[in-house]
Amino acid sequence: MASLVLSSFCFPSQKSSSFTSSSLRFRIRSPTDSRFSGPLFVGFGSVKKRNGRIEASVDSTAHPLVFRDLDADDFRHPLDKQNTLLLRAIPGLNEIGRAILGTVTEQIMLLENIGTSILVSKDQLPELHKMMIEAAGILNIEPPDLYVRQSPVPNAYTLAISGKKPFVIIHTGLVELLTRKELQAVLAHELGHLKCDHGVWLTFANLLTLGSYRLPGLGGFIAQRLEEQLIHWLRAAELTCDRAALLVAQDPKVAISVLMKLTGGCPSMADQLNVDAFLEQAHSYEKASSSPIGWYIRNAQTRQLSHPLPVLRAREIDEWSRSHEYRSLLERATQMRM
Repeated sequence: MASLVLSSFCFPSQKSSSFTSSSLRFRIRSPTDSRFSGPLFVGFGSVKKRNGRIEASVDSTAHPLVFRDLDADDFRHPLDKQNTLLLRAIPGLNEIGRAILGTVTEQIMLLENIGTSILVSKDQLPELHKMMIEAAGILNIEPPDLYVRQSPVPNAYTLAISGKKPFVIIHTGLVELLTRKELQAVLAHELGHLKCDHGVWLTFANLLTLGSYRLPGLGGFIAQRLEEQLIHWLRAAELTCDRAALLVAQDPKVAISVLMKLTGGCPSMADQLNVDAFLEQAHSYEKASSSPIGWYIRNAQTRQLSHPLPVLRAREIDEWSRSHEYRSLLERATQMRM
């Protein structure tokens, strides 16, 4: 079954009570588990001890490490795992999803996106094509098609129709805003949703909270019972895909820089942005929201958002980049080249 979901990487968006087929802020995803043989392996650039932790870094000037045996659970965020289990325990969810999303909706979204975008290939925007092929190889997933769409709004999303090859769409506003490494991190984030089979659950998170009101006898019940739980899961799924972005970038500053630029960056001032300062801002937010009043305000601020706040996502990337879990993945990828 295909999956229709709101845009994944760029901006936190609030839940709306309307659904229109002409909106371009939706995407469809479906899972894929195909294997891909990627580029050459390289070792760590350096290993050092910092604040009592052993940290391994990758030489960014060489070919990136490739995770040839990578499984989705190797990098899935704990909140993603927890909320997915909760959703799977809800009876009848799959049947409701199939009732909401039909063939007509699939075709509308497919033709709407294909008809207004440029298909990337080795002969058309070859640099972007190479980025996608490399990112898919690193994450051990078959590369989807990639399209570029004219839009000033920096965004990226993924579309997959039942029985058809999935594809990713990026807006020209995103291409203009980001460096090539940052843009590849965004592609990796989208690939993370495919790698982790997020499609079905993202369908529920969006269509049931937006379109369930059109199902007689079910809308009110679904909205009441599922809305908060689905939004919680949706935010957790984004944290997982930020980890996929880090696995491809192999430099936390690249992944965090994307969030910083999407928060308040522009091409004319890109050289003045400071990732370390943005991380300090993230820590300041964490500290300010740790009091009882701050905790209440933070929950109220994020309750209806489809994405975690950018500062919180930046902090999560920073913490995972220094974790034993991430370091072990790098070490395992290095050992497999020998």
